[in-house]
Amino acid sequence: MPELVALALPPSRLFAESIEMVWSRGDAVAPIDHRLPEHLRAQVMAALRPTRLLALDDQGSIIESMLEDGMPVEDGDALVLATSGTTGRPKGVIHTHLSIKASAQATSAALEVDPDTDTWLACLPPAHIGGLSVILRALVTGTGLTVHESFDPDAVTEAASEGATLTSLVTRTLAQIDPTLFRRILIGGAAPPDEVPDNVWSTYGMTETGSGVVYNTPDGQLVLDGCEFRTTSGTDGDELEVRGPMLFRAYRAGPEAAAAPQPFTSDGWFPTGDLGHVEADGTVVVHGRRGDVIVTGGQNVWPGPVEQLLNRHPAVAESAVVAKPDPEWGHQVVAVIVPTDTNLPPTLEDLRSAVKAELPAWCAPKDLVFMTALPKTSIGKLQRASLAAELAATETS
Repeated sequence: MPELVALALPPSRLFAESIEMVWSRGDAVAPIDHRLPEHLRAQVMAALRPTRLLALDDQGSIIESMLEDGMPVEDGDALVLATSGTTGRPKGVIHTHLSIKASAQATSAALEVDPDTDTWLACLPPAHIGGLSVILRALVTGTGLTVHESFDPDAVTEAASEGATLTSLVTRTLAQIDPTLFRRILIGGAAPPDEVPDNVWSTYGMTETGSGVVYNTPDGQLVLDGCEFRTTSGTDGDELEVRGPMLFRAYRAGPEAAAAPQPFTSDGWFPTGDLGHVEADGTVVVHGRRGDVIVTGGQNVWPGPVEQLLNRHPAVAESAVVAKPDPEWGHQVVAVIVPTDTNLPPTLEDLRSAVKAELPAWCAPKDLVFMTALPKTSIGKLQRASLAAELAATETS
């Protein structure tokens, strides 16, 4: 049966070539973030269960070794990628060559990519779908590719001057470059800025969809060809479900289970875990992760819109909104703020007023916490569950 080869390599052209080499043997790849501390790397490896490992020796040469307790993949599988989903625990998402090809082709069509004139710049960690999908698109479509080991504003600027026309970024990296240098920039991982140039398209997607499948453009929303959305009703709201050829095949079975849970409905729809709705014209509206909604006094509060208003305040560098148990209201809305100036932090009343000016009063925070930095993933996505747990531990200590 095909092997699953873990790639514990730094991002580079060699990383991309290693994917092609493994695929040429009929095996699948499992990118591993080479920067992870040993205990976190062990968690990811245990979840993905690779059978082989590609890494660099002390001289910078690739060495391949066999691994114990690995598990082969099925014919046609191309990729197993770790995602934490809503649980915070890593699990393997299995993509096939067909799903990767479908994603690459639909994305390239939406972006009007010309392999003869366009070049993708990959400068996000390839252990996450946002960074890896750039490399996979280029490999599948034969489009030019430049790979950077990490994001560096000067290097990105230089790559654009040398012919890179397309890239994928996150909000914090977008702010560090001149976005007009590229023909098109995809942005994901966190809420985009209020205003972006017309060539910057925000995306909605996840590891399970192979990359972004919904693009928000200056001319309206664009859903990738072949991708469908619907909603199903639940006690806490309507959940978005998605179906299409770019969807993953299955979750990887962990060592504690003989088989992974079936992720799809009987007719092929995947429940995303996001609450939202589909408007009459097909526009997909995402409210947020099912576990993120804050119920206070019987009212639902979505952190995203509140955070966007808080971030506009001149005294706020960045913010996060989480819940705190409350005996009267069920939960309180708590604003966690990184101030722009620690000597002149915003007041709770200032922030409440800013929120109530545009949202219902129950959305305004009732408590305020200051931090020097918010916990985030390597691609800049807020780790809301970790933040809430940290605040809860502080409350009880």
